[in-house]
Amino acid sequence: MPLQPPINGTRYMVSAGHFLATQAGFDILEAGGNAVDAGVAAGLALGVVHSDMVQFSGVAPIMIRMAETNQVLTISGLGWWPKAASIERFVDEYNGAIPEGLLRTVVPAAPDAWIMALKKFGTMSFGDVASAAIRYARDGYSMHHVMHDYLVANEKTYRSYASSSEIYLPGGRLPHVGENFVQSDLARSIQYMVDEEAAHAGKGRVAALKAARDAFYRGDLATVMADYHRDNGGWLTREDLAEFSSAIEAPVTTTYRGTEVYTCGPWCQGPVLQQMLSLLKGYDMPGLGHNSADYIHTAAEAIKLSFADREHYYGDPRHVDVPMDTLLSDAYAAERRTMIRPHEAWPELPPAGDTTLGAKQNASAATSYNQSTDSPPAPADTSYCCAIDRDGNIFSATPSDVSWDAPVIPGTGFCPSSRGMQSWAVPGHASSVAPGKRPRLTPNPALAIKPGEWAMPFGTPGGDTQCQAMLQVLLNVAEFDMPIQEAIEAPRFMTHSQPDSFEPHTAHPGKLTVEGRIDMETSDDLAARGHSVERLADMTYKTAGVCAITQDLRTGVLEGGADPRRMSRAMGW
Repeated sequence: MPLQPPINGTRYMVSAGHFLATQAGFDILEAGGNAVDAGVAAGLALGVVHSDMVQFSGVAPIMIRMAETNQVLTISGLGWWPKAASIERFVDEYNGAIPEGLLRTVVPAAPDAWIMALKKFGTMSFGDVASAAIRYARDGYSMHHVMHDYLVANEKTYRSYASSSEIYLPGGRLPHVGENFVQSDLARSIQYMVDEEAAHAGKGRVAALKAARDAFYRGDLATVMADYHRDNGGWLTREDLAEFSSAIEAPVTTTYRGTEVYTCGPWCQGPVLQQMLSLLKGYDMPGLGHNSADYIHTAAEAIKLSFADREHYYGDPRHVDVPMDTLLSDAYAAERRTMIRPHEAWPELPPAGDTTLGAKQNASAATSYNQSTDSPPAPADTSYCCAIDRDGNIFSATPSDVSWDAPVIPGTGFCPSSRGMQSWAVPGHASSVAPGKRPRLTPNPALAIKPGEWAMPFGTPGGDTQCQAMLQVLLNVAEFDMPIQEAIEAPRFMTHSQPDSFEPHTAHPGKLTVEGRIDMETSDDLAARGHSVERLADMTYKTAGVCAITQDLRTGVLEGGADPRRMSRAMGW
């Protein structure tokens, strides 16, 4: 039996990485909002109740499918490096590292992305959908164990910034699990945007939403952020903020055994999930036996091959040529598949593929990265939310950014996006630092649709474990017909041979972590094939925290799934 009961409904459903965010989204659906309104409400709430991992001023990649058109679109929700950013400075002054602090800051994108989603596809005001987030920040919520663990792990950094310590170490100490945790400055910042929207309500909904957005990107909040950067050696300016706008882009699409899989573009790691699926199409995965040694080995090696291409090719397509069509082609997958050896693991990350299929390549610079034999650290950040409404509209978003590696801007309650930690200070790297360039983002919302049968928005926190967990859950549903809650709770495994997407980009060659419910005989077999196996707890947030909703397209019945590895919950009617 699942640890969390399946949640079914026939009208609408929300699933999110914290139960209060789920409540915020559900209340919007109850009030007549659509899936986009509900998803934005949940996402904004995550920026409060998970502000260790999700910043109100962070990133928010979004995927939306409107039932009326059946078209899937993405909103990038990812900022770019300020105009003053300099890779040379990182190379010369920091020996190729991107240090903690203000120099990691890219233009914060989440407020723009949430409001763009509302304007283009929602029905409600910013004030409507932000009300729960304001209440949670102003009145507080009970400190939960996941956030507490991250505060403990990063206490030293929080203490190093007076503005951060004041919020996250109230009274100079770590807050206890269960005690009320208040973020008054953040509540005032969001309320300021709501008040600006209300002041322009007479000009119509679009103008009012623009006023809320301008309060952040052109108003007092912009001034405070830019002035703090100017006075403390940062790069972010009012001009950077005023000129920013998220892109609405087509998704990357592939098909796996009749299931259409949609991800955001290669400015994030999303398409690596599709590369994994392209490789695994060549195997009878059910025939290998769920979570058998053959199954785990085959999947882990496919993941490694896909990550090798992510490292070599993925970056902001406005700055680098990412050969996505080739990377997802059957011919390329067939060639790469020959590198999966049934009884021998790659002892490290395999080489990237030749996307010219034999012709001369124009490849990104080779990367030299740190390596470690230690236990891989816990994934650093992120949460997730999704919603489906009574009309069949679908919303999927993976908001993120941490509060511990750069200072809170005094008086605002938030840290503008430090996502620059996912760039490389390596000239020629596909995701190298450059003004106006987006880092290669780990958060990546997804959507799977088996036409005429089911639809499933899904995603997770977890850095480089995200696509690995999403792959395993999707296979559990598509190949093994598991109900979504069972698919989410099933034991997981993770490979760590790839350089971490987070600075300092450390790899753990050959490392394969497995949850304890995978039996010892299987892990011994995997070790004999060359995997450096590390056994984890039976169920741990080190293997991500997937949320998802499935909708039966024949009956309309919805089922919400939420990962008990985190604070996730689903709610529907």
